[in-house]
Amino acid sequence: MSQDAGYDHHITIFSPRGRLYQIEYAFKAAQSSGLTSVAARGGNAVAMVTQKKVPDRLMDPESVSNMFKITEKIGCMMTGMTADARSQVQRLRYEAAEFKFKYGYDIPVHVLAKRIADISQVYTQQASSRALAVVAILASVDDERGPQLFKVDPAGHYFPYKATASGAKEQEAMNWFEKKVEEFPGMNSDQTVQCALMCLQSVLSADFKSSEVQVVLMETDQRYRVLTEDEVEAHLTAINESDA
Repeated sequence: MSQDAGYDHHITIFSPRGRLYQIEYAFKAAQSSGLTSVAARGGNAVAMVTQKKVPDRLMDPESVSNMFKITEKIGCMMTGMTADARSQVQRLRYEAAEFKFKYGYDIPVHVLAKRIADISQVYTQQASSRALAVVAILASVDDERGPQLFKVDPAGHYFPYKATASGAKEQEAMNWFEKKVEEFPGMNSDQTVQCALMCLQSVLSADFKSSEVQVVLMETDQRYRVLTEDEVEAHLTAINESDA
């Protein structure tokens, strides 16, 4: 029998090998949704793209979304269990509102990312609360720092990224982005969106319809904006034409 046997029953106790199994299970549960999400940071914009899968034909497709507006200038893309995602979004909005009430200006995205990561890390210490099985990708175009992209995982890690991914094909998407990393600073908003779409199409080996993906674009001096199906279709067409 493994020396780690039984240690996965406790969220706060390290196994002899130094592992917290419940946190590892949270990571696996976050990938169990089967969705892949990607985000890229260009010269003056951030684009987030994820699959849109309606689990039941009787559901209103408009109600199915993994994209959430936190403030007018901060957007969030959640990958993982839907109930946990909505709970995390509610806490993000609360922290953003509390910050603005206390200091009188909108919370910067790097401060919000650190705050929610700290809260997630506390969940790894308390037996009375469960780690949330969701990976949050936060995006904004900051007034001082420009385009910003952060990823926060169930363990409480948070890092800024030039491009990132989460979900089922996370590693494949990250490998694809690594080959394009030198091009990101020179990309305009259209190129940033198309780069993210191309990444998702490449790792999933699929040509998407505009109704099968969700795209959020955040530009300099612009608010959180979800692209319409017509706008997504235009980008998909441009990608196909460039490949031809």
